[in-house]
Amino acid sequence: MRKKPLAFYDELLATTETERAGLLAIPFIHEGAAGRITRDQYLAFLGQAYHHVKHTLPLLMACGARLPESKGWLRVAMAEYIKEETGHEEWILSDIRACGGDPERVRRARPGIGAELMVAYAYDTIQRGNPVGFLGMVLVLEGTSVQVASQAAQAIKKSLGLPDAAFSYLTSHGALDIEHTRFFASLANRIGDAADREAVIHCARVFYRLYGDIFRALGRETGIGGELREAA
Repeated sequence: MRKKPLAFYDELLATTETERAGLLAIPFIHEGAAGRITRDQYLAFLGQAYHHVKHTLPLLMACGARLPESKGWLRVAMAEYIKEETGHEEWILSDIRACGGDPERVRRARPGIGAELMVAYAYDTIQRGNPVGFLGMVLVLEGTSVQVASQAAQAIKKSLGLPDAAFSYLTSHGALDIEHTRFFASLANRIGDAADREAVIHCARVFYRLYGDIFRALGRETGIGGELREAA
């Protein structure tokens, strides 16, 4: 009897398993999930999260605009994501304020090179490559939130004694992205074109690397993972 082929979502997870495991093994993520980070380290994470999350709506809009008429169903999905993701960058700034940080300073700051390159690659994928590949970024960001965000929020809150108001971004994404994962799986399984599937797999692998680079840099800059702090 011939083996039934995997649904594309399952194939996507299986094909990128090594990259996903590599991301989750990064010391900054591991320590954050265990609540073993300082307030300054948490603020550093929120600062970089702001600088990529603020691009979520423009990226979704750009992706929808570049999709051909034949993928109208995916345009509709982009519109659904837009409704769900609106205002999340402001949640992050609110969390920074609740931690005693300066949200306006973060808003005006230049992003770290990791966040800047990840966002640039996302725009390049949409504008120069195959816009369907952008779903690779969605997989990486939402999948990581489901596995880490809620656990990290509870652990960090307990260890640092910060208020609930300091965790709106992590708490909401941990719960919200569970439903988003189901929605994403339904979208992935509708992708039948081989070139589109290859684009999503390739981009997911790249985004695991680029998203991981944000946390590797945070580790170097804040002393997590036994690496020396970078010079200011």
